[in-house]
Amino acid sequence: MNLEKYILAVVTTDSSKVTGGTAIFICSETKEMDDYAKKLEAILDGIAHKISEDVYIIVKH
Repeated sequence: MNLEKYILAVVTTDSSKVTGGTAIFICSETKEMDDYAKKLEAILDGIAHKISEDVYIIVKH
């Protein structure tokens, strides 16, 4: 089995919306969340997807 797509990290301002076995970054405000998502996207060589107003996932495609 070869994993080609997976979630590298989750960035949120609402910790009640996320759980799991990946890195979770909890931010205090939306601007901080947007900044973290942008930086993690570059650092992890992934793609940031905003899936709600308070949750991003960073995905490896």
